[in-house]
Amino acid sequence: MTAPGSRIYCEHMKIRYNAPITLTFALLATLVMILNQTPPLRGLTFRFFAVGPTMDPRNVIDYLRLVTHVIGHDNWSHLMGNFAFILLLGPILEEKYGSTGILIMMGITALVTGLLNVLFLPTGLLGASGIVFMMILLVSFTNIRQGEIPLTFILVVILFLTREVANSLQQDSVSQFAHISGGVIGSLFGFMQSHRRGAR
Repeated sequence: MTAPGSRIYCEHMKIRYNAPITLTFALLATLVMILNQTPPLRGLTFRFFAVGPTMDPRNVIDYLRLVTHVIGHDNWSHLMGNFAFILLLGPILEEKYGSTGILIMMGITALVTGLLNVLFLPTGLLGASGIVFMMILLVSFTNIRQGEIPLTFILVVILFLTREVANSLQQDSVSQFAHISGGVIGSLFGFMQSHRRGAR
């Protein structure tokens, strides 16, 4: 029961597609995972959404996979682990830098991590971990002012590097190289964007 004269505003609430790049990325990765688990399309992820340990310069698909590897994931746990962060951080960054801006940053991160993996590592690569770490480092610049380095950035870098160095000593299938590359790229984007805003 409500008091006379009071109003209820909940009835007009709408669900909004508030971060189109982030949400579309999550939906695409989920769709690829579902399709990859259907019998006729088994192996889809490794054919089109993973970087191989080597690259055939004559194969167009190999060039595409340098970017599309961020859509493919090994299993549901891998996908959910990455997108728990992406769905949290992506909308904040997309609102700050715009959908086009965040799409460009994600595309560059995917391409650079894919190329570095082919050039320097003997293993394959798939998953959005590089994007996750790019976003983690980039979001620490959200409130940066010209001439300042945010303490949040310093703390994230210390924690990030400590964890990744410790993890690199373990024998597992996780690419710490992609994590570190994504983090470095996110830091560069953060410094570039703060410098651009300060120059205006």
